[in-house]
Amino acid sequence: MPKQDLNGKVALITGANSGIGRAIAERLSTNGVKVALAARTADNLGIEDSLSRSVDVRDLTDVEAFAHETAERFGRIDILVANAGVGHMGEFLGVPAQRVQEMIETNFAGTVNAVRAALPHLLKNDTGDILAVASEAGRRGLPYEAAYSASKFGQVGFIKAMDHELRSKGIRATNLCPGGVATNFAVGEGRGREEGSPVLDAMMQAEDIADLAEFVLTRPARYRILEVALRSMSESSWG
Repeated sequence: MPKQDLNGKVALITGANSGIGRAIAERLSTNGVKVALAARTADNLGIEDSLSRSVDVRDLTDVEAFAHETAERFGRIDILVANAGVGHMGEFLGVPAQRVQEMIETNFAGTVNAVRAALPHLLKNDTGDILAVASEAGRRGLPYEAAYSASKFGQVGFIKAMDHELRSKGIRATNLCPGGVATNFAVGEGRGREEGSPVLDAMMQAEDIADLAEFVLTRPARYRILEVALRSMSESSWG
């Protein structure tokens, strides 16, 4: 079965300067994709002919401006990778209210904003892909991750709705839902993924998620993958 050739396509990636976002950006670049990298701290990752800007996904105007700049620079947008996210683990009442709000605004509203900004450009093409880096926490509520799970449930539901809405327009919408990935991501009460923590050793790597993103995006245009759930062999099957 022939794969889709990604060479020459243009991808806008949020949360691109570290972890999963960085791994996906680097992987797509090796496939000949021109990448536009949005993150709170701009970093071109050493990728030649890339575009990088400091972007706050919580601000729709900020994301729209970057999407417009991306289309101006490269002529089009073919792929959106909505990856920007924050996490905090701990008993719900112990998580600062400001941190709860930040998770909702970044993980859920940030994905909505990224799609709203990129979609007018995607619709100009015959095909396109929206890839959301969600979480297993967005498929089943997890203890000590109540607010994070809520933000990810919203993200997953939104992308599922986009699949229904955009299929007839040739745009595929996919949720990637990994369990624990060895990145310095979620912190709090000793349950997070702090640097040096032994819990990181058995987790999946960011490159594993980049493998999956590459697989999804290179599938023939005649079908789409709605959702992929995965977890490391060290993690139990919740629910």
